[in-house]
Amino acid sequence: MDNTDLPVLVPVVISGGAGTRLWPVSRETFPKPMMTLTDGESLLQKTFNRVAALPGVREVVTVINRDIYFLARDILARSAARAMPCSFLLEPVGRNTAAAIAAAASWVARRHGDNALMLVLPADHLIEPLESFVEAVAAAAAVARQGWLATFGVAPTAPETGYGYIQAGPRIGAASELAHLACRFVEKPALELAKTYLASGDYLWNSGMFCFSAGAVLAELQRYASDIADQAAGSVSSGRELRAGDQLSLELDPAAFGAVRAQSLDFALMERSQRVAVVRNTMRWSDVGSWSSVSALLPQDGDGNSVSGDAVLHNTRRCYIRSERMVGAVGLDNLMIVDTEDALLVAHREHAEDVRHIVAALQRKGHDAYRHHRTVRRPWGAYSVLVEGERFKVKRIVVAPGQALSLQLHAHRYEHWIVVSGEALVENGTQRARLLANQSTYIPAGQKHRLHNPGSGELVLIEVQCGNYLGEDDIVRFEDNYGRAPAQAVAAQASARHA
Repeated sequence: MDNTDLPVLVPVVISGGAGTRLWPVSRETFPKPMMTLTDGESLLQKTFNRVAALPGVREVVTVINRDIYFLARDILARSAARAMPCSFLLEPVGRNTAAAIAAAASWVARRHGDNALMLVLPADHLIEPLESFVEAVAAAAAVARQGWLATFGVAPTAPETGYGYIQAGPRIGAASELAHLACRFVEKPALELAKTYLASGDYLWNSGMFCFSAGAVLAELQRYASDIADQAAGSVSSGRELRAGDQLSLELDPAAFGAVRAQSLDFALMERSQRVAVVRNTMRWSDVGSWSSVSALLPQDGDGNSVSGDAVLHNTRRCYIRSERMVGAVGLDNLMIVDTEDALLVAHREHAEDVRHIVAALQRKGHDAYRHHRTVRRPWGAYSVLVEGERFKVKRIVVAPGQALSLQLHAHRYEHWIVVSGEALVENGTQRARLLANQSTYIPAGQKHRLHNPGSGELVLIEVQCGNYLGEDDIVRFEDNYGRAPAQAVAAQASARHA
């Protein structure tokens, strides 16, 4: 395939979804696409590397929650796509794939015209070999140029009950031997029905990948889901552009995007449109949707165990163990053990899909373990919670060279900062201070303050918080270098939470 096959191609990477079945590694502020596999690459980095191999790419667009955009930006910088033109659409809230893709289509049409082809890719899939992926994209692009909405159907290798299926009908024209009319979309079937689908040869796994022109998908959305199309377009037209060097981002308008109904593109459009093609392919594909999927990526020992990290096993069979510290397993069978700094999962393999219920329970309890790891990355650096208890919390804060936290205040907590290493410039009310190692300051509740690292090395400090409420949402930002929520919006949210 040469560059003339794909004259204008815009890969759109959808980095959404909570990945709740991959807790405790996947969290709200560090979701599944950011997970690092055993080869040291994250799923998002693999996706960026994949699109870098495609010819004819005009721009790479990534749709992602604004609060974790900086994670994707850093991963992009380590990927093969780092030299390509890239932009980010920043979602204020998640509204499922129909809204995300509709907004991306408006953005692509505005920048490259209605005929530009969008290749929509989830950020958290594994696809091999690369050659099969490139071949499938060429086939999808061929029918997309004729006005079809193409989806990618993977030839099933087993009667999977965790995937949706697409029934492939007759071939579509002469554009591609791989393109068929999509006759029917089926949700995750029961095992016996999945066996029937596998035997028929007519049903393909629904990969959640698409290819269509920006104009075609917008026209079909107007026909079948005009409210989604209009509100998503409004969030783009009234959005706020941010530029960092050569990299452009668009912060989607919070009011407009927040009003879009949450629905998948399959439900909103693909299952209803008469212009849907499915491209049959035989690439090895996985959505890496559970710990069972992750364990299948690793080699097994003679007893069927797969281990990532340090573990000593005795009389243990068919187990998956992932841990950053030593784990001993004795007399276990068919379990999954995933250990992180602050949470431990022990589950039976047959209940891998049910891990999401643990996350739901943590959300109901308001427990931070569904949202954060103990170490949380921020655009300015990172912090780690060392210990916490009744009315106190101790953090280790690391600020990267030249970076600064927002000008902010907290309504309910008092903070004590002690510099461990590096140099700190501190704004504390009307006071300005320069602190070095072993020096400290105190910040009362309700006082504006800011921390800046003016040095060429990391600034490390210990923060001791005291107060009757120590949640991370007790913050009002007034100025911020990273385009995060404006002070008015955050203040309104904080008042509503603690009124």
